[in-house]
Amino acid sequence: MRLTVVGNPDNRRVALFTGAMLAAGLPRPTVLPWADVLTGAAPPPAGTLVRVDSPGEDPEVDRLLRRAAAPARHGELIGLAGTYAGLVDALGRVAAGGATLLNPPQDVAVLCDKRRCHALLSAAGVPVPAALPPVRGYAGLRAAMTAAGWSRVFVKPAHGSSAAGVIALAVGPRGVQAVTTVEATPDGLFNSLRLRHYRDEAEIAGIVDRLAPDGLHVERWLPKAGLRERVVDLRVVVIAGRPTHAVVRAARGPLTNLHLGNARGDLGELRAAAGAAAWSAAMETCERVAACFPASLHVGVDLMFLVGWRRHAVAEVNAFGDLLPGMLAGGRDTYAEQVHALTGGRWDRWRAATGPAAREVAPCGA
Repeated sequence: MRLTVVGNPDNRRVALFTGAMLAAGLPRPTVLPWADVLTGAAPPPAGTLVRVDSPGEDPEVDRLLRRAAAPARHGELIGLAGTYAGLVDALGRVAAGGATLLNPPQDVAVLCDKRRCHALLSAAGVPVPAALPPVRGYAGLRAAMTAAGWSRVFVKPAHGSSAAGVIALAVGPRGVQAVTTVEATPDGLFNSLRLRHYRDEAEIAGIVDRLAPDGLHVERWLPKAGLRERVVDLRVVVIAGRPTHAVVRAARGPLTNLHLGNARGDLGELRAAAGAAAWSAAMETCERVAACFPASLHVGVDLMFLVGWRRHAVAEVNAFGDLLPGMLAGGRDTYAEQVHALTGGRWDRWRAATGPAAREVAPCGA
């Protein structure tokens, strides 16, 4: 099996996947650096399997994606729409050589645009939070919230990741409150690893208005179930159509991402709280999500149980959501499981079951 990884060579994602290949007795994959892709390198040839990994965590790659003259400052939220456009264009060039991509351009283009992904899932009958029509600034956001009768929403950059720029916004009798990782300075917005609480409406409006030009997606804030005085949700990695790994993210606030200092919860405790029927239904939903992206070897599903545990919803789906260090299922981490799916035939069987001919009979979500 000839396999190339498009990624940042020094990134741990590339190292972990390479380790999984070697542990399976397979040849070391060729690494095609993102920087080379973005500066004109030849694409992998036909007959090659290509894993496309996240271009994140490299300032020079970010600069090249945005076609900017200088790198962004550390943590700076800038040019998110430009980064997305550069990613989609670069993926097209990677695919141009005829190789088989394990996460192809058309899927990544949808997964990295929260508006398009939400629309696709909603049309397929996947339970997702209701969303507002497009808003282009704070005034339009407040007007749309009033029209919908919503007092709490999540404002998300359309092309953001890792909670960067996400705002949990609540409007009530005591005014407006926002919880976000965004640090606003006179000359820019920055993503920090510390949650900030804003109560000055003019300041909140300024942040929303500065994020809006790159695109916003606004969803209703649904009340999540909780354990041990923390709200919880799940990152579920679905590989070749099967949910294989899940990590519980437990937080005292509305943003549960683990890199923000939140805790890994107890999966067994969560499954017991939800009950067998609710857990089975949630995993079926994750399978339906993956069936909407049948050409992708894996997707990372952010799934939340709602208060009472009887209902659930999908908050997001991630193209590069398989980084769960130390999380084993059946003795394999997410990377080893992907290699196993490729070498054991499960990937081929799942693609055959969800390919174009199969989708004519049973579209995603059916």
